[in-house]
Amino acid sequence: MAARSEIILPAARGRLTRQKLLAELTWLRVGGPADHLFQPADTEDLADFLRQLDPGVQVFPMGVGSNLIVRDGGLRAVVIRLGRGFNGIETDGDTVTAGAAALDSHVAKKAADAGIDLTFLRTIPGSIGGAVRMNAGCYGSYTADVFVSATIVTRQGEIREITADELGFQYRQTDFPEGAVLVSAKLRGPKGDPAELHARMEAQLHKRDETQPVKDRSAGSTFRNPAGFSSTGQADDVHDLKAWKVIDDAGMRGARRGAAQMSEKHSNFLINTGGATAADLEGLGEDVRKKVYENSGIRLEWEIMRIGDPLPE
Repeated sequence: MAARSEIILPAARGRLTRQKLLAELTWLRVGGPADHLFQPADTEDLADFLRQLDPGVQVFPMGVGSNLIVRDGGLRAVVIRLGRGFNGIETDGDTVTAGAAALDSHVAKKAADAGIDLTFLRTIPGSIGGAVRMNAGCYGSYTADVFVSATIVTRQGEIREITADELGFQYRQTDFPEGAVLVSAKLRGPKGDPAELHARMEAQLHKRDETQPVKDRSAGSTFRNPAGFSSTGQADDVHDLKAWKVIDDAGMRGARRGAAQMSEKHSNFLINTGGATAADLEGLGEDVRKKVYENSGIRLEWEIMRIGDPLPE
């Protein structure tokens, strides 16, 4: 990749910001600067930009930063962040077409208004682009279950449709094309009574608020449930082991490193209690993984994405 000073960016109609501090854009409020942040005006603007951008320059599509730790040294890349113009939600029969920047919760509510059951999205933090890319899910339902197709812009600047077969949905991951940006997705859900769907979502919210630290600065679940147990989407799943349980058993509920803490309310939530660095947060996560392995032989896998460079020592 070209050195920072050598990057020459294409002209664009959208907004380009140099040395954008990514801590301002992540839920955990940590992270150094990106070389550049690009907020495209529309899909064609994005396609033109990527087509003309030096192929050696790394591109990182970023949603609302809900499931992300950006390391303190920042990111040597052009971060693509979609905003207005990419958050529309339309319904037609049993399908919903949503822009990648549309929040999962908004999609669930708009779908329910139209009698389409996408209620599992209601309590998932983040946007539809991230939900597709990471096959987000809860309550036994996954984005893969309702996915029809998506429109992407490839790293080469080509606008095209992508199917479920091409994405290769797996537990909390997909085979999303490197450097591509998802701009919209079409989802199809079962039909239901709008009032019942909204009531179900209210119950989900109530349960979430009782059991999760929703008022703290977190990035949702920190670790995936152990392989072979619950939420893996496999037909032979059992549901008797959760990440929070093995963390508790290892004595790591409430564990701290600097201003980073594993929540007392839900031990699989990593929180910034105020002033934590990315190194604090990631380091605490690694402390937890080590303790869990020593206690149970289970290797927890990160669900939060970690990107960028640490600060030089």
